[in-house]
Amino acid sequence: MRSKLFVPASRPDLFAKAAAGPADALSFDLEDAVPEARKGEARETLAAYLREAPSGSGQIVVVRVNAPGTAHFAADLEAVALPRTDLVNLPMVEEPAAITDAAARLDRLDPEGRIRLLVNIETPRSLRRAADLACAHPRVAGLQIGYADLLEPCGIDRDDAPALAQIRVAVRLAAAEARVPAYDGAFAAVKEPEAFRAECEAARRHGFAGKTCIHPSQVGIANAAFLPRPDEVEWSRRILAAAAEAETRGLGAILVDGRMIDPPFLARARAVVALSDLHAGTQAR
Repeated sequence: MRSKLFVPASRPDLFAKAAAGPADALSFDLEDAVPEARKGEARETLAAYLREAPSGSGQIVVVRVNAPGTAHFAADLEAVALPRTDLVNLPMVEEPAAITDAAARLDRLDPEGRIRLLVNIETPRSLRRAADLACAHPRVAGLQIGYADLLEPCGIDRDDAPALAQIRVAVRLAAAEARVPAYDGAFAAVKEPEAFRAECEAARRHGFAGKTCIHPSQVGIANAAFLPRPDEVEWSRRILAAAAEAETRGLGAILVDGRMIDPPFLARARAVVALSDLHAGTQAR
């Protein structure tokens, strides 16, 4: 999910338009974007849309439900555990038990285990326990940073690059322990595309797979930023070619342009080429 476009569940007028766009994923929101008085209405509206939404578009469907422990959580999960839903986004999670409880509920609603969980890291406690949350259950498919909830109550400047870098690296390493990807949080200044691009590129350097978009204008920037650069793809293909030749000749060590290549570099090269080929194939179709 290079780009995950935020869509308020209370705005059905935006559903089809968002689905027709280039976002890798649509993130329908039942939480912060919906006023308390309209929670039930938005839930029913979204469930009706998902029951009728065509499959096969290639877009991943994410639903951010209200937080575990709230009055709306169980009803949200019941309503959106549908064939068209790919990921349930859990906000404000601080304990592994909340994830195992959500997974147990999904076991009843989705016994095939198809729907997975995207877990938000958006409180100091969730940041401290990020690896425990990522490893809590096999249904966890990734971690996602929620910058506003994490930073604003602490008085930490949202634009402070060193602070963001520290958070990203911590979350990425926690996700890596569970062998799942990490996704960067939203960037609110929709009229500052270059700043958004810079933040995407920083997140990519920190190993993130994609970023939340709160406006359609951000989608194309994120899609481009989270693809491997051409020079990176070329370098990775050279590594793989050198490794194949070394294997044919029965050699263990690989030297490419004077740099010793061992298994971690080889694994990274395979991942880069696979991601490049995946999106090249998608564009060809």
